Amino acid sequence: MEARPLEDGLAEAIDEGTIGPRDDPKNRSKILSEQYGWDKDLAKKIWCFGPETTGPNMVVDMCKGVQYLNEIKDSVVAGFQWASKEGVLSEENMRGICFEACDVVLHTDAIHRGGGQIIPTARRVFYASQLTAKPRLLEPVYMVEIQAPEQALGGIYSVLNQKRGHVFEEMQRPGT
Repeated sequence: MEARPLEDGLAEAIDEGTIGPRDDPKNRSKILSEQYGWDKDLAKKIWCFGPETTGPNMVVDMCKGVQYLNEIKDSVVAGFQWASKEGVLSEENMRGICFEACDVVLHTDAIHRGGGQIIPTARRVFYASQLTAKPRLLEPVYMVEIQAPEQALGGIYSVLNQKRGHVFEEMQRPGT
């Protein structure tokens, strides 16, 4: 399993709904190949999006000739949903990560391929692949609108400066 960042703009396109899990695979493949430079065959092998099946992360199957892979797909997806909901660095949602399953070795005995074995293992694999890909934390950015009397402006600016905030526009409303 390897983790890599999604192409520029792809996470935003997933958030906006331009690309998503309910899209027709052919249309999604066409958009990914034309706008983001993906291989068409690879774009058809997206297993899932996450967290919560619609988020801006995905798992792509790059395996060739692996036996029993379809038997564990649901368990791997469950492990991915768990891992992407509680990321490895700060237990926050992951964002903009593409996990590529490169090779899978499975036990021939079916009892060792159950959800109880695969889900926690898959979660650890997603965590390990993220850590080996030199992850970084993103600082949250919020846009706020503050309505206050003129006497409170000094305190508002003071708090915004302490929190590294920026004022984009200040507008006085007549009669307030």
